[in-house]
Amino acid sequence: MAGPSNDSNPDRASVSVWLGRQPLEPYDFPDWLGAYEREVASGMATGRMLEFVHSRWLVRQALYGVSGLAPHLCRPVHGRPVASAEPEGWQLSLSHSHGMSACAVSSRPGVGVDIEPLYRDINWRRIVRRWFTSAEQEWLLSQADQDAFLQVWTLKEAWLKATGRGIANNLQTLEVSANLDLIGDRPGETWHTALTQAEGYMIAVVWRDESTDRAPALHLVHGSDETHLIPAELERLAEQPWMICPMTQVPPANNADN
Repeated sequence: MAGPSNDSNPDRASVSVWLGRQPLEPYDFPDWLGAYEREVASGMATGRMLEFVHSRWLVRQALYGVSGLAPHLCRPVHGRPVASAEPEGWQLSLSHSHGMSACAVSSRPGVGVDIEPLYRDINWRRIVRRWFTSAEQEWLLSQADQDAFLQVWTLKEAWLKATGRGIANNLQTLEVSANLDLIGDRPGETWHTALTQAEGYMIAVVWRDESTDRAPALHLVHGSDETHLIPAELERLAEQPWMICPMTQVPPANNADN
């Protein structure tokens, strides 16, 4: 079993992404689940509850990985788990899709992660025509497969999470060119963006950091013991290539929500 990561060291990457596959069978609420989390999960259908509990397990393993604090002592804030309550000082972002969960952890405010399965067949052209900018439509609709769409979609989703906004009326606040240059609507702020593929998923991360555009550290979390919150095996996917996407900013155009 690998020990905790050194990502909390300021000389290393300040952003890390932790992937974990959800268990296939439902289970009783584990002892480590907090009272607030238990209350929230109790109102969910089985499939959604399984996803919820696993994502909270992954948050605790990710915080263990960056801080070294035992997982059963780690916990996120109530509500949306956008930050750590114990240990304090970590910003969080969650994404889950078709059996995989991802947790991004940053030492600085402003981080978003999104994952999408590469194998799922979707009507992506309809989404592009309905929600994307005219420039994005022009190059995306000429593509033969959906990989380019998945890159743009995950980038947009991660951007909205990092900037604290929902999808509604905000998908065009980040524009993506054919060579994956990005234009956002947050002038005066320094943002970085990276894309990769791992474990059959497209993964996008957006984070705010004045000092570096170093690629995030990527980990796969094995051996999820949902009943006993022991430290899981943390595999560093060191050879996984990341694509750093250059980002510029322009003032928002007549949108009071931005």
